[in-house]
Amino acid sequence: MTSGPAASKLARLSWALFDWANQPFFTVVTTFIFGPYFANVMVGDAVRGQAEWAFTQSTSGILIAVLSPFLGAMADAGGRRKPYIFAFELVLALGCAALWWAYPERPDLVAPVSWAVVAATVGAEMSIVFNNALLPTIVAPERMGRLSGFGWGLGYCGGLIALFAVLAVSRPAMFGLAPSDAPPLFGLDPATYEVERLVGPASALWLALFVAPMFLFTPDHATRRRPVLPAVRQALRSLLRTVKSLKQFKNTLLYLLAFMLYNDGLAAIIAFGGVYASATFGWSTVTLGVFGIILTVFAIPGAFWGGRLDDRLGSKRTVQLAIAGVILASIGLVSVSTDRVLFVLPAAELRADRALFGSTQEQVFMAFALLLGFCTGPMGAASRTLIGRLAPPHMTGEFFGLFALSGRATAWMAPLAIGLVTDLTRSNRLGVACVLLFLVLGFVLLWPVREEQVREAQVREEQADA
Repeated sequence: MTSGPAASKLARLSWALFDWANQPFFTVVTTFIFGPYFANVMVGDAVRGQAEWAFTQSTSGILIAVLSPFLGAMADAGGRRKPYIFAFELVLALGCAALWWAYPERPDLVAPVSWAVVAATVGAEMSIVFNNALLPTIVAPERMGRLSGFGWGLGYCGGLIALFAVLAVSRPAMFGLAPSDAPPLFGLDPATYEVERLVGPASALWLALFVAPMFLFTPDHATRRRPVLPAVRQALRSLLRTVKSLKQFKNTLLYLLAFMLYNDGLAAIIAFGGVYASATFGWSTVTLGVFGIILTVFAIPGAFWGGRLDDRLGSKRTVQLAIAGVILASIGLVSVSTDRVLFVLPAAELRADRALFGSTQEQVFMAFALLLGFCTGPMGAASRTLIGRLAPPHMTGEFFGLFALSGRATAWMAPLAIGLVTDLTRSNRLGVACVLLFLVLGFVLLWPVREEQVREAQVREEQADA
């Protein structure tokens, strides 16, 4: 797709603000604040709560996997994207706003609140599909990576600021905004968990404020404008052709299968780490917020280090090292319980008046969590680079499309496994530990992938075609 008329700096900045606008939903709602509250307080039972949250995430993943190919085709049909973005952002905002009614210990509200989370998650992910489709129309191809990376960085910053905002509202004394014994700001009632419930509507308000510039200033050029239904049919035929062609590229197929598994395991351990910690240690919103900030900040140097390692060792070895680190971190996380670390070493009883991360259990948990955060950047970046190395030069676009689809196609499996195992065993630890199966299988399948022979195979293929 060729770019449209050169967009202004304001238009490009407004497009990048989309990530800033959407990221608080992923950071404070699904990962660090509302998710643990839903699982451990609203449901009223930590084991059942983890299972319920897992089923919520798996349902979202299934819907996203089913809808992605169709909506991707609609985005490529050449018509305007903003109407679709607006529709899905509205679904996201309404789903977030509904979380205010997630009252504590109200099992009768678990189902409607769960569906609100599902709707919000699907709205967020699908709006990203159409916003991504705007990128080639507002910037030259040689500058797309720079603008995309700028937007990604803004998203990280937005998530961090949202976490700091939650901390400031929940514990204003930490920021010098009130005396040490002051309640949350704005008269929010801690007894009814109004801070945790407010992160949903607050995320919707943040979204409305910061996504508006994209609608106002970023151009939405209709290109070749094909009818939507024929575009969807053509895209599905193209997808089937590409999938069938994988028979000739068994090496790449093996990698995509490995990526599906280890990427699903990584996403699940990140998503449920806060839920597990909250259930195990009884972490408050303040502690979860600090936990999220530390994890996010610690992931940044890992991403930079992973890029250097990728250039030096190659993409496959970098991914292998990162997976090994995530496996070790995951084992370490589930090795911690209320009275043990590393499964067998006894630890002193958790005191109610302990300092932030003031127990041996929490300190060991945090050490492994930091290892997890450090490994996420190299794993994601090197995985994307590896598919670029494995794809035949004349099929790069198709293989990157398959790579994106494989990242979504099985995103429901690990959360579903967590939910089922938690429900069957009545154990939060065993529920989270099952993600190790995905990580280990992904690591094993990646082992025979031949990165160093890919270019030679491509040369032979090109010579045969000539």
